[in-house]
Amino acid sequence: MVLVTTAYLEPEGEVDRLLREAGFRTVFARPVDRRAAERSMPTAVAHAKASGIVAGTDAFTAEALRASTGLRVVARCGAGYDNVDVAAATRHGIAVTHTPGANRQSVAEHVLGLMVSCARGIPQSVADVRAGGWSQPSGRELAGATLGVVGLGSIGRAVARLGTALGMRVVGHDPQLDAAFLKESGVVALPLHEVLAEADFVTLHLALDASTRHLIDGAALRRMRPGAYLINTARGGIVDEEALADALAGGLLAGAALDVTEREPLPPDSRLRAFGNVLVTGHIAGATVQARSRSSLLAARQVIDVLSGRPPAHLVNPDCAAARAEVR
Repeated sequence: MVLVTTAYLEPEGEVDRLLREAGFRTVFARPVDRRAAERSMPTAVAHAKASGIVAGTDAFTAEALRASTGLRVVARCGAGYDNVDVAAATRHGIAVTHTPGANRQSVAEHVLGLMVSCARGIPQSVADVRAGGWSQPSGRELAGATLGVVGLGSIGRAVARLGTALGMRVVGHDPQLDAAFLKESGVVALPLHEVLAEADFVTLHLALDASTRHLIDGAALRRMRPGAYLINTARGGIVDEEALADALAGGLLAGAALDVTEREPLPPDSRLRAFGNVLVTGHIAGATVQARSRSSLLAARQVIDVLSGRPPAHLVNPDCAAARAEVR
């Protein structure tokens, strides 16, 4: 049996049909909010007795995985997997997979939308007109500006290509540089501190782990070019939001655009709510019909592969097989 916890997937949909055609029974369990999900997931997993899970952003903690007797695979719909305790999954012999690249175009387009919104003050103008005004402040063109891409993986490369197509100068930073991409794209590779100092727009495309948590802290924000914008569609924990609020209050940045925050939803008392030059969207960068279809079908296929004894396309923890043999 396969448990589906991804909020946007429905019974009788394409993922349900794919799994059932492969011979698996499906159960859909979708708590109404994240706090409820974290409390109820161990119970849901234990009750379902699932062999595989198609997972969204639910928290699969060590407790939830410990309750999962018989579980063999957690397949994340999305590139990130920081909501899954991978170490615990590996100890229990549970494969963890993800779907890198499936939402690449959607996220890149969202970044472009955020950049244009910042550069032209679109949300502010809409609010002004709605309130009866008709002010016409000067915006700025993206062409000729410098775009700094931090993280040149699948999504970062797509963003870089969009920037180049718009006539932006693109600089980037990644610990693992792809020489062929740099040559083909014309992106200039720089150390992180130089990207921050040179870019008019800094956009983040990194996984969240111990090395990237609060990578953009007070010191990093002070290195940014005066009048620059910070854009984050990756993971909220990469940015120290208190430091960001301090930088905005001090006028160090022209603004910020965030699709992800350290706590989601953004808390009512977040200091970021006080700034008119901060745009926050509700973790929707990858939320298009096309991206969700690609991601969920790829996740479901990887569940089928693992449960059928085949290697999945994007396995996060290859040591799980040895651990599973020991568990047995």
